[in-house]
Amino acid sequence: MPATALDSMVLRDVFATPAMRRIFSDEHRLSLYLAIEAALARVEARLGVIPAEAAEEIGRHCALDEIDLEKLKRDTERIGAPVQPVVAQLTALCRDDLGQWCHYGATTQDVMDTATVLQMREAFALIDADLAAIAEALAELARLHRDTVMAARSQLQHAIPTTFGFKMAGVLAAVLRDRERLAQLLPRVLVGQLGGAVGTLASLGDKGPAVHAALMAELGLGAPEIAWHTARDRIAEAGGFLALVTGTCGKLARDVTLLMQTEVAEAAEAAAPGRGSSSTMPQKRNPVSSVMIQAAVPVVRQLAATLYEAMVEDHERASGAWQTEWIVVPEIFCLAAGVLAHTRGVVSGLTVDAARMRANLAITNGLVTAEAVQMGLAPSLGRGNAHHLVAELSRAALQSGRPLAALLKENATVTRHLDADAIDRLCDPANYTGAAGAAVDQMLALFAEDSSRPDRG
Repeated sequence: MPATALDSMVLRDVFATPAMRRIFSDEHRLSLYLAIEAALARVEARLGVIPAEAAEEIGRHCALDEIDLEKLKRDTERIGAPVQPVVAQLTALCRDDLGQWCHYGATTQDVMDTATVLQMREAFALIDADLAAIAEALAELARLHRDTVMAARSQLQHAIPTTFGFKMAGVLAAVLRDRERLAQLLPRVLVGQLGGAVGTLASLGDKGPAVHAALMAELGLGAPEIAWHTARDRIAEAGGFLALVTGTCGKLARDVTLLMQTEVAEAAEAAAPGRGSSSTMPQKRNPVSSVMIQAAVPVVRQLAATLYEAMVEDHERASGAWQTEWIVVPEIFCLAAGVLAHTRGVVSGLTVDAARMRANLAITNGLVTAEAVQMGLAPSLGRGNAHHLVAELSRAALQSGRPLAALLKENATVTRHLDADAIDRLCDPANYTGAAGAAVDQMLALFAEDSSRPDRG
């Protein structure tokens, strides 16, 4: 019976997605083993390594419905890896002893590593599609809220004014960097494996390099410069990338959760009947997706660390570290897919309360513009003196509950350099968003440029 969140009938689509689970399912993994065995037989026949008749017979039986899955399970438990049992069944299915040519010159890890890379190719296509959709939704939020003024927060306290568009443009920049990282890592990671016992292809004699190159071409994968049975940086890089991507999503989710606090209430996940409800408190509307993102992201990060740990392998074939990947790779991709799916939901359905943002700017009676006033006085008083003066007036505003602007207008030092209109301008948060609008425009231009690239789906 299912025992983990990724297998649970109840939780599996909370933390993962059906599409990603299909890629890493037993059935799909086995179908890839069979596809690799068939491709290997084809290229070896073409190169004169095995008889053409054998390749045809092997290919004819490389079908999922011809494999006895219960027998495969029992044999895998006995042997410790699933490829040898698959090859044994294929061999038995072939007529006239032609099955003896199956898996010719290959080893278990060749097939399993290459299948993993084929799975990652499909998985990364899903991930990039999610990133593209997230980027599009973030760009739209940035465009709509280019000039929506809100309080920026430093250590959870009001800092100075910013715009919600600027906030979303910052996340968009990270997502575009993640897409670029993915484009850069694919040629390094989508590389197959055929090395034989210890990577030297000795069992194929002088035909080894040709078979190797032909198999990778047949599968549409890159050919490695040398066998990588115990050089696991490719797998570790894939895991590290997923940690970065989900970290980007986690930062956004954390901000959304904080913005949904009752005392803040500046943005919220999309509403739906019963969504985010509490079993006891009827008024609650919890941030469902953002919470699930934040639950999964640390697990992805730790799984990535496990893949880094698994890089430390012994000699030419590992005794345990490689097997760690069998556990971790499906989990890290499935969890990352769940994080990205929730993130798509958050950004595509996010509701933004611009009026509440403006109201919250006023809760400190103008202190959010203290730096603006300081910089307005700095040319006349010097920055240090201006800072000291505005800090004193800010403390007075806090103690008295009066607006900072009113105290500024009563201070003789201030009024020698600023008239009432100038003070009002400096105390308007909308006048102190700096280059936020220009930065949003720049990010929207970069997004448009990125989206128009020919390699972008």
